[in-house]
Amino acid sequence: MNCKHILISLAAATLAFSLAGCNKDDYPKIEQGRVIAFNKEAKEVTLLHDSAMDPRNPVYDVLPPALFKLPVDPAETGALPVAGQRLKLDVNKKIVVIFDTATQKIVELPITVVDLQQPVDKDHPLVYDKQTNKAKKFPVVDRDKKTVTIYSDRQKMLCTFSVPDQYLDYPESTWDAGDEVRLTYRTPGQSLRFMNITKTDIYKR
Repeated sequence: MNCKHILISLAAATLAFSLAGCNKDDYPKIEQGRVIAFNKEAKEVTLLHDSAMDPRNPVYDVLPPALFKLPVDPAETGALPVAGQRLKLDVNKKIVVIFDTATQKIVELPITVVDLQQPVDKDHPLVYDKQTNKAKKFPVVDRDKKTVTIYSDRQKMLCTFSVPDQYLDYPESTWDAGDEVRLTYRTPGQSLRFMNITKTDIYKR
């Protein structure tokens, strides 16, 4: 089952329960958030809930993180997610918000913006290699210059910034934004359907 079919199934399931007049406890629950960890072997995804549910201004701030198994039926699973711990980058306030895997806390770090390019579409030469037809790899951590360079497709922004020295040795995934996903479940921790919103084009045939 592809992601478009999964999305349609999510809507159809909700409508079916509504028409049947089922108790709200019978409804599959919906969880949506940013993937901060993914164990491919165990088929487990860990995410932070989006409390705002606003595509333009998501807020990933619900702790503790939620851990879910992927659906038992592979046909109910969309594209596998990429994990990352960057939750927010605000160049105006000069902060980056990350999930610190060591402390299991959400941390707001001050940054110094070194370079900012905006707007930058995902096919811009700065972020896309037309010779290989592949997106360039981000984030880039330069430990000599003590900078991090990230590209945000949602914000259409290529930004290089410096962070406090003690964070430069953190894994590169610290500065990457994990995929946004949506899933349904009845039993906590076991998803019924799983859709990777970041990698889904519902209009693609």
